[in-house]
Amino acid sequence: MTIEFNGKKIETASSDIDSLRAELGIAEKSVWILDGFQIDGNAPLREGCSVHFIRKGEFPPSDVLEGMMAARHTPGVHKKLKDAHVAIAGLGGLGSNIAVMLARVGVGHLHIVDFDVVEPSNLNRQQYFVSHLGMKKTEALKDLLRQVNPYIEVVADDVRVCAENCAELFRGDSIICEAFDKPDAKAMIAEGVLCELPDAVLISASGMAGFGESNLIKTEKIGRNFYICGDRVNGAKVGMGLMAPRVTICAAHQANLVVELLAGTSGQI
Repeated sequence: MTIEFNGKKIETASSDIDSLRAELGIAEKSVWILDGFQIDGNAPLREGCSVHFIRKGEFPPSDVLEGMMAARHTPGVHKKLKDAHVAIAGLGGLGSNIAVMLARVGVGHLHIVDFDVVEPSNLNRQQYFVSHLGMKKTEALKDLLRQVNPYIEVVADDVRVCAENCAELFRGDSIICEAFDKPDAKAMIAEGVLCELPDAVLISASGMAGFGESNLIKTEKIGRNFYICGDRVNGAKVGMGLMAPRVTICAAHQANLVVELLAGTSGQI
């Protein structure tokens, strides 16, 4: 029969994974994925099925990783994600988490923008480690994303977004995730993107402080190409600061909406 093995079509006489392993001379200590799902034991093969394997402890080459991700996402969805250009403005608790999630699902072109450095106060909710302290957030996040998926393109701009550079900075991006801390910065990017880049989608965030009421965080469409994620109420205050769980929930809303829009399930872009 003909199957796809690590992204390439091969002919095999094997009827199951165990016989294929023996046919190819592959040691048992490896990870096998059949039609997008990891298997622990033997499983039957069928005509046209997709089989991937990676040796434990080794990072797969680009074609193998692409094949595995396409099998898990379905090829059509994966191609949409791979071809997409998504920007993240602000690389703190929201932005650093959004970027890592989008890299994991295989968004092929990420544009990350921030002017700040990693500080100790960031470690309670942001996707950085002690080894990143003092580094520019753009460089620290590029390092992290390279470890998640070295085959995607990451363009970093170490710059403060302002009214004068906003439109030009994000002109090549179809979706922009706003991940700023301050209300005036949020208002500035909303005005810049919605007025000067009418075909781009802006996904903003408001209200994620504290540690309770997870289900109050939601995603709302408030304009043709404008969405807000969060509870739109809870800002940081004494006793209710910004903490990893709730901030990450909001970031996941933003990242999930990116995937929904790119996959075409919402009919927006």
